[in-house]
Amino acid sequence: MGFFIHRLTLVVSVLVVLVQIMFTSAVAQDNASTAHNCPSVLQYDVTLLESSKPTTLCDFKGQTLLVVNIASGCGFTPQLKPLEALYQKYKDRGLVVIGFPSNSFYQESLEGQEIASFCQLKYGVNFPITAKTPVTGENAHPFFKRLANETDQAPQWNFFKYLISPQGKVIEVFSSKITPDSKELVMLVEQALTPVTQQ
Repeated sequence: MGFFIHRLTLVVSVLVVLVQIMFTSAVAQDNASTAHNCPSVLQYDVTLLESSKPTTLCDFKGQTLLVVNIASGCGFTPQLKPLEALYQKYKDRGLVVIGFPSNSFYQESLEGQEIASFCQLKYGVNFPITAKTPVTGENAHPFFKRLANETDQAPQWNFFKYLISPQGKVIEVFSSKITPDSKELVMLVEQALTPVTQQ
């Protein structure tokens, strides 16, 4: 009986190892497939405040992205309202506004859910917001280093904006002074979006 139990335990152990190997392989293949189909500019990890869990920007692949480094204590902070309006107007056509709170310019004193609450309660923000993120210098998030390398323009101040096409190409960079409802920004957003189908 003891020998039988020992053999059974051994078999079960082997089966467990095999299942683990198969699961790991499946996950690796899925990740590889996702990375293959996702533009390289989006293959970076971020944490969204709404979930507090790490994710990847590949979740937004195939959509037009307006990437903005935001701060709650800046003179440009009221731009959060037109950013949300832009998001609401065009989200059904594939626009995603992503806010990256940052203290790189020493104007973001809030943390975590405080940032989300501030944006939602004061400006009605519903577009995705990440955890606080360095956007300039050696400590900049790799995504912002990539954007700076591709455009030769790192954020000069809060509410700097990068418009990225569904194919992962940076279409344009907008300074903090260019508001989300400006004609030039809206025109380029509309050009990058999925055309409205005629009924």
